[in-house]
Amino acid sequence: MTEYETASLYIVATPIGNLADISQRAIETLQNVGLIAAEDTRHSGHLLQHHAITTPTVSLHEHNEQQRSETLLARLQQGDSIALISDAGTPLISDPGYRLVSLVRQHNIPVVPIPGSCALIAALSASGLPSDRFSFEGFLPAKQGARQQILQRLAQDNRTLIFYESPRRLLASLTDMVAIFGQDRQVCLARELTKLHETIVTKPVAQLLAWAAEDSHQQKGECVLLVEGNTQQQHADEAEINRILTELLKELPVKKSAAITSSLLAVSKNKAYQLALKLQHRK
Repeated sequence: MTEYETASLYIVATPIGNLADISQRAIETLQNVGLIAAEDTRHSGHLLQHHAITTPTVSLHEHNEQQRSETLLARLQQGDSIALISDAGTPLISDPGYRLVSLVRQHNIPVVPIPGSCALIAALSASGLPSDRFSFEGFLPAKQGARQQILQRLAQDNRTLIFYESPRRLLASLTDMVAIFGQDRQVCLARELTKLHETIVTKPVAQLLAWAAEDSHQQKGECVLLVEGNTQQQHADEAEINRILTELLKELPVKKSAAITSSLLAVSKNKAYQLALKLQHRK
């Protein structure tokens, strides 16, 4: 029995632009499953034709996902394997598929990821911004008030923040970032990734806004915005850090105590770790 004869749902990542950015495993999966559920069958048809994939397709998008998930579950229960793809990149990342995956797992049918392209990870890897801790926030709200509220809530976050953005709202979002984050916060615009007119530019946000406003070409295509985390937070004094560490060290090892303290008090992990070591040696 081959892998594809065991009924499974395959979550298949597809290229975000360059059609060559697809793994051999992904191609073999799409060729061998019984059905492909695609966000837009016409859009995905170009990719499938390019790689000579003739597997039947059916649509699964935000408007029909709930009903279509039940139909696909029935196919899986009958023994068919199914691949889920989105228009580009990894399914479920700001794309449909969550309801289907959740439903399938509830019925103990295997869900198998076939990894590959993902716009947010590609952008992060090339942005020059810290990549050790980051938060993907999806699309910002279209209305200014709601958008500013979200940005205000994230203003003190010290992780790199990642957003997908419509080119029609790019300048508006950058304007709100200048107002809320300050003009010097580093922001990267990663646009049209892997495509002919790929752009990856990191500048202080006020400069990035001016640059994008002057060049209408930067207001087209698919955009990822990456925002440097807040590096000017007020840190707790050493006495407070030591107090928290002392309590944590009663139950936890040094490394874990330092990590929790770093998160609670917005101090660097290294500083918390060094203070924890000193307290440990005093015991």
